[in-house]
Amino acid sequence: MTPTLLTSKELPDLTYHSSSDHFDQSWQDPLSTLLGLGRAAGADFVEFFLERVNYISCLAEQDIITSLSPRLSTGAGIRVFRGKKDCYVSTNDTSFTGLKVTLEKALSILELTCPSPNAYIPEINLEMMRDYAKVKDKELWLGNCSSIAEMGDILVSANAKLGQKASHVQSRRVMYFRDWQEILIATSDGVFARDIRLTQSVGHSLLCSDGEHRASIGKRFGNTSDPGFLREWDYETAAEEVAESAGKMLYADYVESGSYPIIMANQFGGVIFHEACGHLLETTQIEHKTTPFMEKKGEKIAHESLTAWDEGLSNQEFGTLDIDDEGMPTQRTLLIENGILKNFIADRAGSVRTGHPRTGSGRRQNHTYAAASRMRNTYIAPGDYSIDNLFASVDKGIYCKQMGGGSVGPTSEFNFSVSEAYLIEKGKVTKPLKGATLIGSAKDIMTEISMCSQDLGLAPGFCGSVSGSIYVTVGQPHLKVDKITVGGR
Repeated sequence: MTPTLLTSKELPDLTYHSSSDHFDQSWQDPLSTLLGLGRAAGADFVEFFLERVNYISCLAEQDIITSLSPRLSTGAGIRVFRGKKDCYVSTNDTSFTGLKVTLEKALSILELTCPSPNAYIPEINLEMMRDYAKVKDKELWLGNCSSIAEMGDILVSANAKLGQKASHVQSRRVMYFRDWQEILIATSDGVFARDIRLTQSVGHSLLCSDGEHRASIGKRFGNTSDPGFLREWDYETAAEEVAESAGKMLYADYVESGSYPIIMANQFGGVIFHEACGHLLETTQIEHKTTPFMEKKGEKIAHESLTAWDEGLSNQEFGTLDIDDEGMPTQRTLLIENGILKNFIADRAGSVRTGHPRTGSGRRQNHTYAAASRMRNTYIAPGDYSIDNLFASVDKGIYCKQMGGGSVGPTSEFNFSVSEAYLIEKGKVTKPLKGATLIGSAKDIMTEISMCSQDLGLAPGFCGSVSGSIYVTVGQPHLKVDKITVGGR
């Protein structure tokens, strides 16, 4: 029989006519050929990640639009594995020649060279394309989003409403962005998958001042997969909530530093678990031996009242995905059950190097980053207590209603500001407090979370790590921390 395989010397003369305005079946042959070239060069595994992005952000300050920033981009990233080593190279040239040059660069970094001219290039049998965009009717999403004119009108109206609701306003802002992304993933083990993602976020930011008194409050909302998200946003209710919080914090007393029991509100209160514990359960941390939990699977690391999940399935939440950035369908991953560590968050490289199974958690900001183990929708599960039970258990403590920014050190120590807090006295919320900072370590706070209420709430967030900034969800019910250090005056 006449062989049907390509030889290495034939590659420079190959021409492919892949669609340039979207990813479809026409990309199968060129990617299959390049994957075969990588395997023929001695790579154990090769991955192509292609993307097209249509992004726009809009900012309203006072009563005008002050910024409108669009961005269009196309590019590809190529990852090559040789044993447990890997390298990653990206390019904006998605032609066959451009991808081939980029692949050859990645191979050379791992000291692999293309085969001799007469060597055959093995066929990589890619699966029939898993096209989530087509199956789930995502093709029309971009066209059904708010136009630039509608976007501007909504943001100006929302900011005007904030001005009507608040007093002593120094500045008021509303910011919105829409991030549309089309991806195509092809790998040497046969993955061939396409998806379209739509992520949107909008929120108020308010600064009030009266003499020496100041208060800064913000609230953000996020959504995946709903083109009508912005036009359906209830900005009047959002403005009322932000204005009310700022009014209470404006003349609040400063908190006294010390050790207190605290009640943490649901929704964005989950940022502490995300930062102080979630990152420590990613295989990236295990690879670098920077997590205290690396040898603790199956052991108790938290109070028995605590169960936690990471998943990509919740409807329209910020970290929801049909597939991760390595082509694996997302799933629910039980992290902690009744205080016992059950699983880690793993991508392909993390699985190769640590032995923990992949969890559909390989994520990246864009094609210029290699995927890494990253969280999706991460939250503490609801418990058996009512909110009244939680407050009744505190004689003197602090209610942390709204969290601000914070940081986590390499050895899991953290500090987070509280943008809206109240004193708890004999089980009742009394006066507002400002200037509170929560200080502790992941190992300590996990054992101090003793009560979880039934009101699980989720909130959008942004997470930065080795593979860039990605969209995530944080969350929890109201919960009680028996003891934590609170910085103040």
